[in-house]
Amino acid sequence: MNALVTPMILFLLMLCCTPVSAQGFEKYRDHTDYDEHFRKYTKRFFGVGFDWHYFKAQAIAESNLNPNAQSAVGAQGLMQLMPRTFVEVTNKSEYIEGTLLEPRWNIAAGIWYNKHQFDYWQKGRSFEERLKFMYGSYNTGRVNLRKAQREAINQGLNPRKWQSMKKALPAITGKHSRETINYVERIFEIKEAIR
Repeated sequence: MNALVTPMILFLLMLCCTPVSAQGFEKYRDHTDYDEHFRKYTKRFFGVGFDWHYFKAQAIAESNLNPNAQSAVGAQGLMQLMPRTFVEVTNKSEYIEGTLLEPRWNIAAGIWYNKHQFDYWQKGRSFEERLKFMYGSYNTGRVNLRKAQREAINQGLNPRKWQSMKKALPAITGKHSRETINYVERIFEIKEAIR
């Protein structure tokens, strides 16, 4: 039995730590049930010219567009928000009126939360770098990215570049850094697949 368990564990670890290809995500082009909400709240919180596909791709990465998704740590809905984050967002935004499990409000709250991350990371970064830091902080938390920036400086790296975070984040979040790095890369791949 032990001879089978070790290869199985190694296979599962490889599967978890290997970047997932966006191949196959083209099917979500035809999954338009929530597109209206992605469009509306992207426009409301990010402006007319911002591509709403960034957030649909994020929801695919988070929940495969399953409004009933729930993670082991308690994140819920399409955008996989923690209940306390949803409450924080609803207390700060006059636009969020419903519940965490209602797709419309889950999407609205997720995009609102992204906007605050996006604005936070604006200094000295290109548009794409801001997006990467936004997604990274959505996944691992802003505090962890700030610590990773300090670690990047200690390693002689540019703390405003996501490439530096990929090298510095493991010192902060250990094996969980792989999840964050893959998450960010996966969203960009999915976005290209669903356009």
